Amino acid sequence: MATWKYTEIMINGQSVKAQSPIIVSASRSTDIPAFYADWFFHRLEKGYSAWTNPFNGVKSYVSYENTRFIVFWSKNPRPLLPYLHILKERNIKCYIQYTLNDYEQEKLEKVPSLASRIETFKLLVEQLGKGAVIWRFDPMILTDNISVDDLLQKVQNIGDQLKDYTEKLVFSYADIGTYRKVKHNLEVNGIPYHEWDTKQMEIFADRLSAMNRERGWNFQLATCGEKIDISKYGIQHNSCIDGDLITRLAWDDKKLMEFMKVKIEDVPAPTLFDEPELPEGAIILPHNHYFISKHKKDQGQRPFCECMASKDIGEYNTCPHLCEYCYANTNKATALENFQKHKNNPYNESIV
Repeated sequence: MATWKYTEIMINGQSVKAQSPIIVSASRSTDIPAFYADWFFHRLEKGYSAWTNPFNGVKSYVSYENTRFIVFWSKNPRPLLPYLHILKERNIKCYIQYTLNDYEQEKLEKVPSLASRIETFKLLVEQLGKGAVIWRFDPMILTDNISVDDLLQKVQNIGDQLKDYTEKLVFSYADIGTYRKVKHNLEVNGIPYHEWDTKQMEIFADRLSAMNRERGWNFQLATCGEKIDISKYGIQHNSCIDGDLITRLAWDDKKLMEFMKVKIEDVPAPTLFDEPELPEGAIILPHNHYFISKHKKDQGQRPFCECMASKDIGEYNTCPHLCEYCYANTNKATALENFQKHKNNPYNESIV
Protein backbone atom coordinates (compact mmCIF):
# COMPACT_ATOMS: atom_id res chain seq x y z
CA MET A 1 0.00 0.00 0.00
CA ALA A 2 1.39 3.40 -0.98
CA THR A 3 2.06 5.67 1.98
CA TRP A 4 1.36 8.92 0.24
CA LYS A 5 1.12 10.72 -3.03
CA TYR A 6 2.89 13.91 -4.06
CA THR A 7 1.45 17.37 -4.44
CA GLU A 8 2.72 20.78 -5.50
CA ILE A 9 2.98 23.47 -2.82
CA MET A 10 4.00 27.12 -3.06
CA ILE A 11 7.00 28.28 -1.02
CA ASN A 12 8.18 31.88 -1.45
CA GLY A 13 6.43 32.06 -4.78
CA GLN A 14 8.02 28.86 -6.06
CA SER A 15 6.18 25.62 -6.83
CA VAL A 16 7.76 22.74 -4.89
CA LYS A 17 6.98 19.02 -4.93
CA ALA A 18 5.98 17.67 -1.50
CA GLN A 19 5.06 14.31 -0.05
CA SER A 20 1.41 14.34 0.98
CA PRO A 21 0.87 11.58 3.55
CA ILE A 22 -2.51 10.36 4.75
CA ILE A 23 -1.02 8.97 7.99
CA VAL A 24 1.64 10.97 9.86
CA SER A 25 3.96 9.74 12.61
CA ALA A 26 5.02 12.51 15.03
CA SER A 27 7.50 11.11 15.84
CA ARG A 28 9.84 8.18 16.40
CA SER A 29 12.81 10.54 15.99
CA THR A 30 12.06 13.18 18.61
CA ASP A 31 9.40 14.12 21.15
CA ILE A 32 7.26 16.52 19.12
CA PRO A 33 4.38 16.73 21.65
CA ALA A 34 6.70 17.59 24.57
CA PHE A 35 8.96 20.13 22.87
CA TYR A 36 7.59 21.03 19.44
CA ALA A 37 3.79 21.08 19.80
CA ASP A 38 3.61 24.82 19.06
CA TRP A 39 5.78 24.31 15.99
CA PHE A 40 3.79 21.34 14.73
CA PHE A 41 0.39 22.99 14.95
CA HIS A 42 1.78 26.15 13.35
CA ARG A 43 3.10 24.05 10.46
CA LEU A 44 -0.22 22.22 10.23
CA GLU A 45 -1.89 25.61 9.82
CA LYS A 46 0.68 26.63 7.21
CA GLY A 47 0.02 23.35 5.40
CA TYR A 48 3.54 21.96 5.20
CA SER A 49 6.87 21.42 6.94
CA ALA A 50 10.40 20.58 5.84
CA TRP A 51 12.17 17.35 6.70
CA THR A 52 15.79 16.23 6.33
CA ASN A 53 16.54 12.60 5.53
CA PRO A 54 18.85 11.30 8.32
CA PHE A 55 20.66 8.92 5.97
CA ASN A 56 21.57 11.19 3.06
CA GLY A 57 20.95 14.72 4.41
CA VAL A 58 18.54 15.57 1.59
CA LYS A 59 15.86 18.12 2.46
CA SER A 60 12.30 17.52 1.33
CA TYR A 61 8.82 18.84 2.05
CA VAL A 62 5.75 17.29 3.65
CA SER A 63 2.29 18.64 2.82
CA TYR A 64 -0.57 18.13 5.30
CA GLU A 65 -3.23 18.70 2.67
CA ASN A 66 -4.37 15.06 2.72
CA THR A 67 -3.51 14.12 6.31
CA ARG A 68 -6.33 12.22 8.02
CA PHE A 69 -4.61 10.55 10.97
CA ILE A 70 -1.65 11.29 13.27
CA VAL A 71 0.15 8.92 15.63
CA PHE A 72 1.91 10.92 18.33
CA TRP A 73 4.82 9.50 20.35
CA SER A 74 5.79 11.19 23.62
CA LYS A 75 7.09 10.96 27.18
CA ASN A 76 5.27 14.16 28.10
CA PRO A 77 2.33 14.89 25.78
CA ARG A 78 0.70 17.45 28.10
CA PRO A 79 1.44 20.32 25.64
CA LEU A 80 -0.93 18.62 23.17
CA LEU A 81 -3.95 19.21 25.41
CA PRO A 82 -4.78 22.78 24.29
CA TYR A 83 -4.36 21.81 20.62
CA LEU A 84 -6.51 18.69 20.34
CA HIS A 85 -9.57 20.73 19.39
CA ILE A 86 -7.74 21.83 16.22
CA LEU A 87 -7.50 18.22 15.08
CA LYS A 88 -11.23 17.75 15.68
CA GLU A 89 -12.01 20.89 13.69
CA ARG A 90 -9.91 19.54 10.80
CA ASN A 91 -11.43 16.06 11.07
CA ILE A 92 -7.99 14.57 11.80
CA LYS A 93 -8.07 11.68 14.24
CA CYS A 94 -5.12 10.60 16.39
CA TYR A 95 -3.84 8.33 19.09
CA ILE A 96 -0.85 8.65 21.39
CA GLN A 97 1.97 6.21 22.08
CA TYR A 98 2.68 7.46 25.62
CA THR A 99 6.00 6.27 27.04
CA LEU A 100 5.38 6.28 30.77
CA ASN A 101 8.43 4.80 32.48
CA ASP A 102 9.50 5.03 36.11
CA TYR A 103 13.22 5.74 36.26
CA GLU A 104 12.87 8.66 38.67
CA GLN A 105 15.10 7.24 41.38
CA GLU A 106 17.78 6.22 38.87
CA LYS A 107 17.55 9.58 37.00
CA LEU A 108 17.72 7.94 33.58
CA GLU A 109 15.27 10.48 32.10
CA LYS A 110 14.65 14.21 32.44
CA VAL A 111 10.87 14.22 32.51
CA PRO A 112 8.16 15.60 34.83
CA SER A 113 7.32 13.67 37.98
CA LEU A 114 5.64 10.31 37.65
CA ALA A 115 2.52 11.66 39.37
CA SER A 116 2.31 14.52 36.87
CA ARG A 117 2.74 12.18 33.90
CA ILE A 118 0.02 9.84 35.16
CA GLU A 119 -2.28 12.84 35.58
CA THR A 120 -1.51 13.83 31.97
CA PHE A 121 -2.35 10.32 30.83
CA LYS A 122 -5.78 10.52 32.43
CA LEU A 123 -6.46 14.01 31.05
CA LEU A 124 -5.68 12.77 27.55
CA VAL A 125 -8.00 9.78 27.99
CA GLU A 126 -10.79 12.16 29.02
CA GLN A 127 -10.43 13.96 25.69
CA LEU A 128 -9.49 11.16 23.31
CA GLY A 129 -10.96 8.02 24.86
CA LYS A 130 -9.45 4.96 26.50
CA GLY A 131 -8.34 3.25 23.27
CA ALA A 132 -6.51 6.31 21.96
CA VAL A 133 -3.84 6.54 24.68
CA ILE A 134 -1.46 3.57 24.77
CA TRP A 135 0.87 2.94 27.68
CA ARG A 136 4.46 2.14 26.79
CA PHE A 137 7.08 1.11 29.33
CA ASP A 138 9.97 1.33 26.92
CA PRO A 139 12.69 0.27 27.28
CA MET A 140 12.86 -2.21 30.12
CA ILE A 141 16.46 -1.64 31.12
CA LEU A 142 18.56 -3.72 33.52
CA THR A 143 21.46 -2.17 35.45
CA ASP A 144 23.44 -2.84 38.60
CA ASN A 145 20.61 -1.03 40.39
CA ILE A 146 17.55 -2.24 38.42
CA SER A 147 16.65 -5.94 38.52
CA VAL A 148 13.80 -7.88 36.92
CA ASP A 149 11.99 -7.67 40.28
CA ASP A 150 12.47 -3.91 40.35
CA LEU A 151 11.03 -3.50 36.87
CA LEU A 152 7.99 -5.60 37.71
CA GLN A 153 7.40 -3.49 40.81
CA LYS A 154 7.61 -0.32 38.74
CA VAL A 155 5.14 -1.73 36.21
CA GLN A 156 2.77 -2.77 39.00
CA ASN A 157 2.79 0.70 40.53
CA ILE A 158 1.92 2.41 37.24
CA GLY A 159 -0.44 -0.34 36.05
CA ASP A 160 -2.57 -0.08 39.17
CA GLN A 161 -3.00 3.64 38.51
CA LEU A 162 -3.81 3.19 34.82
CA LYS A 163 -6.36 0.41 35.28
CA ASP A 164 -9.46 1.29 33.22
CA TYR A 165 -7.57 4.14 31.49
CA THR A 166 -5.93 2.19 28.66
CA GLU A 167 -6.35 -0.97 26.65
CA LYS A 168 -2.73 -1.84 26.02
CA LEU A 169 0.75 -2.02 27.54
CA VAL A 170 3.65 -2.09 25.07
CA PHE A 171 7.21 -2.75 26.20
CA SER A 172 10.62 -3.68 24.87
CA TYR A 173 13.68 -5.26 26.39
CA ALA A 174 16.66 -2.90 26.11
CA ASP A 175 18.69 -4.50 23.33
CA ILE A 176 21.81 -2.46 23.90
CA GLY A 177 24.39 -4.25 21.82
CA THR A 178 22.29 -3.95 18.66
CA TYR A 179 22.01 -0.16 18.84
CA ARG A 180 25.32 1.63 18.64
CA LYS A 181 23.97 4.99 19.85
CA VAL A 182 22.31 3.41 22.88
CA LYS A 183 25.46 1.53 23.86
CA HIS A 184 27.62 4.61 23.38
CA ASN A 185 25.31 6.89 25.37
CA LEU A 186 25.03 4.47 28.28
CA GLU A 187 28.79 4.00 28.45
CA VAL A 188 29.56 7.71 28.14
CA ASN A 189 27.01 8.48 30.86
CA GLY A 190 28.44 5.83 33.18
CA ILE A 191 25.31 3.65 33.38
CA PRO A 192 26.22 0.08 34.51
CA TYR A 193 23.80 -1.67 32.12
CA HIS A 194 23.17 -5.38 31.70
CA GLU A 195 21.97 -7.15 28.55
CA TRP A 196 18.83 -9.27 28.84
CA ASP A 197 19.22 -13.00 28.29
CA THR A 198 16.46 -15.26 27.01
CA LYS A 199 15.75 -16.79 30.41
CA GLN A 200 15.26 -13.36 31.99
CA MET A 201 12.94 -12.32 29.14
CA GLU A 202 10.83 -15.45 29.66
CA ILE A 203 10.64 -14.95 33.44
CA PHE A 204 9.67 -11.31 33.02
CA ALA A 205 7.00 -12.16 30.43
CA ASP A 206 5.51 -14.92 32.57
CA ARG A 207 5.31 -12.75 35.69
CA LEU A 208 4.00 -9.71 33.81
CA SER A 209 1.25 -11.82 32.25
CA ALA A 210 0.28 -13.20 35.66
CA MET A 211 0.28 -9.70 37.14
CA ASN A 212 -2.00 -8.48 34.36
CA ARG A 213 -4.53 -11.20 35.18
CA GLU A 214 -4.29 -11.16 38.95
CA ARG A 215 -4.58 -7.39 39.32
CA GLY A 216 -7.50 -7.21 36.91
CA TRP A 217 -5.84 -4.84 34.45
CA ASN A 218 -6.78 -6.91 31.41
CA PHE A 219 -4.36 -4.94 29.24
CA GLN A 220 -3.37 -6.25 25.85
CA LEU A 221 0.35 -6.99 26.28
CA ALA A 222 2.71 -6.50 23.35
CA THR A 223 6.40 -6.08 22.60
CA CYS A 224 7.89 -3.49 20.26
CA GLY A 225 10.35 -4.79 17.67
CA GLU A 226 11.39 -7.85 19.71
CA LYS A 227 12.69 -11.01 18.05
CA ILE A 228 11.71 -13.29 20.93
CA ASP A 229 8.35 -15.07 20.66
CA ILE A 230 6.59 -14.89 24.03
CA SER A 231 3.09 -15.43 22.67
CA LYS A 232 2.61 -18.40 25.04
CA TYR A 233 2.32 -15.77 27.79
CA GLY A 234 -0.33 -13.88 25.84
CA ILE A 235 2.18 -11.25 24.66
CA GLN A 236 2.10 -10.41 20.95
CA HIS A 237 4.34 -8.46 18.59
CA ASN A 238 3.00 -4.91 18.48
CA SER A 239 1.97 -2.68 15.60
CA CYS A 240 2.73 0.80 16.92
CA ILE A 241 1.37 2.37 13.73
CA ASP A 242 -1.65 0.08 13.90
CA GLY A 243 -4.04 -0.14 10.95
CA ASP A 244 -6.65 -1.95 13.01
CA LEU A 245 -6.62 0.66 15.78
CA ILE A 246 -6.72 3.47 13.22
CA THR A 247 -9.80 1.83 11.71
CA ARG A 248 -11.45 1.43 15.11
CA LEU A 249 -10.92 5.13 15.86
CA ALA A 250 -11.69 6.56 12.41
CA TRP A 251 -13.91 3.99 10.69
CA ASP A 252 -16.37 6.70 9.67
CA ASP A 253 -13.71 8.60 7.69
CA LYS A 254 -14.46 7.40 4.16
CA LYS A 255 -11.36 8.96 2.61
CA LEU A 256 -9.07 7.27 5.15
CA MET A 257 -10.81 3.91 4.80
CA GLU A 258 -10.53 4.08 1.02
CA PHE A 259 -6.81 4.77 1.33
CA MET A 260 -6.37 1.86 3.73
CA LYS A 261 -8.58 -0.38 1.56
CA VAL A 262 -10.78 -1.21 4.54
CA LYS A 263 -14.42 -2.03 3.86
CA ILE A 264 -16.88 -1.25 6.65
CA GLU A 265 -19.67 -3.84 6.75
CA ASP A 266 -23.04 -3.96 8.50
CA VAL A 267 -23.56 -6.64 11.12
CA PRO A 268 -26.38 -8.90 9.89
CA ALA A 269 -29.58 -8.73 11.86
CA PRO A 270 -30.13 -11.64 14.28
CA THR A 271 -32.64 -14.29 13.33
CA LEU A 272 -35.32 -15.59 15.64
CA PHE A 273 -33.09 -18.41 16.86
CA ASP A 274 -29.48 -17.37 16.25
CA GLU A 275 -27.11 -14.49 16.77
CA PRO A 276 -25.56 -13.20 13.52
CA GLU A 277 -22.48 -15.05 12.30
CA LEU A 278 -19.48 -12.89 11.42
CA PRO A 279 -16.49 -13.86 9.28
CA GLU A 280 -13.35 -15.07 11.02
CA GLY A 281 -11.20 -12.12 12.13
CA ALA A 282 -14.08 -9.65 12.15
CA ILE A 283 -13.52 -6.63 14.41
CA ILE A 284 -16.68 -5.06 15.83
CA LEU A 285 -17.29 -1.32 15.42
CA PRO A 286 -19.96 0.98 16.86
CA HIS A 287 -23.49 1.16 15.43
CA ASN A 288 -23.58 -2.47 14.28
CA HIS A 289 -20.61 -2.30 11.92
CA TYR A 290 -17.52 -4.47 11.57
CA PHE A 291 -14.42 -4.80 9.41
CA ILE A 292 -11.83 -7.41 8.47
CA SER A 293 -8.24 -6.46 9.28
CA LYS A 294 -6.27 -5.13 6.31
CA HIS A 295 -3.18 -4.26 8.35
CA LYS A 296 -0.02 -4.51 6.26
CA LYS A 297 3.52 -4.19 7.57
CA ASP A 298 5.74 -1.35 6.37
CA GLN A 299 8.60 -3.16 4.65
CA GLY A 300 10.90 -0.23 5.38
CA GLN A 301 10.85 -0.88 9.13
CA ARG A 302 12.93 -3.29 11.25
CA PRO A 303 12.38 -7.03 10.69
CA PHE A 304 10.32 -7.51 13.85
CA CYS A 305 8.44 -4.21 13.63
CA GLU A 306 4.78 -4.70 12.66
CA CYS A 307 3.98 -1.01 11.98
CA MET A 308 2.03 -0.10 8.87
CA ALA A 309 3.39 2.56 6.54
CA SER A 310 3.31 6.22 7.60
CA LYS A 311 5.38 9.35 7.13
CA ASP A 312 7.55 10.29 10.12
CA ILE A 313 8.19 14.04 10.30
CA GLY A 314 10.68 14.21 13.19
CA GLU A 315 14.44 14.63 13.12
CA TYR A 316 17.16 12.96 15.16
CA ASN A 317 19.44 14.91 17.53
CA THR A 318 16.65 17.26 18.58
CA CYS A 319 15.21 15.73 21.78
CA PRO A 320 16.11 17.50 25.06
CA HIS A 321 14.72 14.80 27.35
CA LEU A 322 18.38 13.68 27.39
CA CYS A 323 17.59 10.10 28.41
CA GLU A 324 20.77 8.28 29.34
CA TYR A 325 19.90 5.38 27.00
CA CYS A 326 18.74 7.53 24.04
CA TYR A 327 18.72 6.00 20.54
CA ALA A 328 17.70 9.25 18.78
CA ASN A 329 20.52 11.58 19.90
CA THR A 330 24.17 11.14 19.05
CA ASN A 331 25.02 13.08 22.20
CA LYS A 332 23.41 15.52 24.62
CA ALA A 333 25.34 18.57 23.43
CA THR A 334 24.14 18.22 19.83
CA ALA A 335 20.53 17.76 20.95
CA LEU A 336 20.66 20.86 23.16
CA GLU A 337 22.34 22.90 20.42
CA ASN A 338 19.61 21.97 17.95
CA PHE A 339 16.88 22.67 20.48
CA GLN A 340 18.36 26.14 21.01
CA LYS A 341 18.26 26.70 17.23
CA HIS A 342 14.57 25.82 17.35
CA LYS A 343 13.91 28.26 20.20
CA ASN A 344 15.68 30.99 18.26
CA ASN A 345 13.33 30.43 15.31
CA PRO A 346 10.36 28.43 16.71
CA TYR A 347 8.15 28.60 13.61
CA ASN A 348 10.75 27.74 11.01
CA GLU A 349 9.63 25.30 8.31
CA SER A 350 11.77 22.55 9.88
CA ILE A 351 12.23 21.63 13.55
CA VAL A 352 15.74 23.16 13.59
